[in-house]
Amino acid sequence: MQIRQWRVVATACVLTALAVSITAAGARFWQVSTQADFLKGDVQNLSVDQYGRLTLGPALTAVGESTTPFLWTLVPAADGGVYAGSGNDGQVFHFAPDGTRTVFFDAAELEVHALAPAPGGGLFVGTSPAGKVYRVDAKGQSTVYFDPEDKYIWSLAVDAAGVLYAATGEKGLIYKITAEGKGDVFYRTKATHAITLLFDKNGDLLAGTESPGKVFRIKKDGTGFVLLDPGIDEISALRLDAAGTVYASALTGRATGSSRPSPADRDTSDTTTSAVPSVSTEITSVTIVDVSPIGTGSSTPSREDRRGSARGAVYRILPDGVSDVVWESSDDVPYDLLPEATGSLLVATGAKGKLYRLTGDPVRVALIASADAQQVTSLLNDVKGNVWLASANPGKLFRLSGSQATRGTFTSEVRDAETVATWGTLSWRATNPPSTAVKLYTRSGNTAVPDDTWSPWSAAYSRADGEPITSPKARYLQWKVDLTGTGTVSPIVTSVTAAYLQRNLRPQVTSITIHPPGVVFQRPFSTGEAEIAGFDASPSDRKPSAAGSPVTPGATATPTLGRRGYQKGLQTIIWKADDDNDDELAYDVLYRREGEITWKPLKRGVTDPIFVWDTTSVPNGTYVVKIVASDAPGNPPGSALSGERESRAFDIDNTPPTITVTGVRRDGTKTIVAFMVKDEFSAVQRVEYSIDAERWRPIYPLDGIADSPTENFELVVDAETADKAIVLRATDTMNNVATARANTPAPVTTPAK
Repeated sequence: MQIRQWRVVATACVLTALAVSITAAGARFWQVSTQADFLKGDVQNLSVDQYGRLTLGPALTAVGESTTPFLWTLVPAADGGVYAGSGNDGQVFHFAPDGTRTVFFDAAELEVHALAPAPGGGLFVGTSPAGKVYRVDAKGQSTVYFDPEDKYIWSLAVDAAGVLYAATGEKGLIYKITAEGKGDVFYRTKATHAITLLFDKNGDLLAGTESPGKVFRIKKDGTGFVLLDPGIDEISALRLDAAGTVYASALTGRATGSSRPSPADRDTSDTTTSAVPSVSTEITSVTIVDVSPIGTGSSTPSREDRRGSARGAVYRILPDGVSDVVWESSDDVPYDLLPEATGSLLVATGAKGKLYRLTGDPVRVALIASADAQQVTSLLNDVKGNVWLASANPGKLFRLSGSQATRGTFTSEVRDAETVATWGTLSWRATNPPSTAVKLYTRSGNTAVPDDTWSPWSAAYSRADGEPITSPKARYLQWKVDLTGTGTVSPIVTSVTAAYLQRNLRPQVTSITIHPPGVVFQRPFSTGEAEIAGFDASPSDRKPSAAGSPVTPGATATPTLGRRGYQKGLQTIIWKADDDNDDELAYDVLYRREGEITWKPLKRGVTDPIFVWDTTSVPNGTYVVKIVASDAPGNPPGSALSGERESRAFDIDNTPPTITVTGVRRDGTKTIVAFMVKDEFSAVQRVEYSIDAERWRPIYPLDGIADSPTENFELVVDAETADKAIVLRATDTMNNVATARANTPAPVTTPAK
């Protein structure tokens, strides 16, 4: 707990009273203060640097919106705008600098994943499925330039001589296409798909593949060399910086050998299904997957679903061929990359539309923008220093300014208090230069996803050192912060803390274990002589005698116990209790004898869930123990709750049985000793005899089973044992033991005749 969170204006009586209740035991604090914490929220025109500082970032403006759910790829237009390839309608849009959208080309196929500027103006357009390459002139007039047998055209690249290369699937072939539109196989990657193409500074062709994900360098003579084989599923994009370093975005997580879903999986003739847009982790292969209605059979799973626990990474390949990983994420998947003139690298990701900037060596990561879309699929910079972003779900076009925004907003993740909570104070740490401002707001509700049932955003909080949260009591809480700057100067927020007190929930005693009589456990960390766990008044004569190997309790056994031992007259009771508030608990141990209705205390205020009862202090009988768990140590007075549980009935018997010899007779050469074993409370469990201190031998009652407090026995021995000592030993079910000597008559001497 930080003192700064409770510096409250003394004259505010209500606030003071609230602070008193919140600072009581049980208060919880939700603090957002690291980069990982802030990355869980949503930003608008804000950046989160590697130090976890929230500042105004470059302004991100939505400049255009398409009529399709996906914009896949961008290339520059001569007027300062951009061309964008789309899906599901297979159109190429032209976006003017002001965002005005027109359809530049409309293909017969469903998807346009590949665009490249054509020599002399116009575009090369690669479509899928039934992949074709079109040449479209500046007026939008098109001709089929190349029509291979391959299903997908994933990437196009034009070399310095104006020769076009096409990366295809599902055979992983790369074609070299002449000016006449004649294409020949230039390189066979032996992968399922050739995904992305790039020319390096030497004019060699670089190719990234999928299944498996590798990066190839292909010489002009068609010979290939693997530059990178990281053991991942796919290389989604390749980019080259000014120094000749190649950056490769990669993703992994899909099952090896899984087929690459395609637009052809969509059956346009089936009017009973609805197209569900979904984006996979492969930038160039994201597509539409139809979901069949219930009852129509199996459906093609969405690519996000098939990705599973996908991981994204960015690799750096230096000009000498040395490579390393510069960025990894288990949450965000990289779709495209863009080296900047400053030496930094932009990484476009999904599934929250985040844009990261990697700078320095070692690399420092900062979140600089977040698009209002699920995926940022393509990046393009222009001569003015702006960065264009294409997105999917929905298909939009954004422009990232080189200048700082004057206002931005961060919206936190939703905090689950697990129960209806009383909100405490909201405090934050920030640096506010002149002409800048930081304002925070909260809202609350009882649904996991904010909807119209949530409270409206509160009025702005103004005191960074702590102000009561005014949103109503609820299970969920969310906050947002608005930062206002000058365009050159920004405030900095480094942490936000919200305090809350859960509604107190009643603790529960979930189990009580009554161990066999006499079984005890050594304290695992005792000092000096061995001590019995749960037995506070252990005198020196109560040291447990070792009996077996150390005990390892199961997942439900508490507390951790040491070696198992045996001590006559002691009864070990262990229980387990749960508290959904995670409050500290104290226990009362009570007992009653069968037939009684009043509970008597054995021990109050026990802190460990174990108690050892010296049962020699009570009469023999059947007893029940009750454990009462209280959360008073973790709650203010008057608000504590308790839960209780009764054990099963168990017997206490510390009196040994009695052995009475009822008769001794001779039968020929045999001596028969009749005796009775009787116990006041327990059943006779086991009877044995020993002749002249030899080994103990069992003897069974006349009715064949030892199951009653009184049992009769007959011991038959040979006449030769008549002058030997016969000792009887009886044990009851409570391990009480008694011994007695059976006197046999002297042998009868027959007078000589």
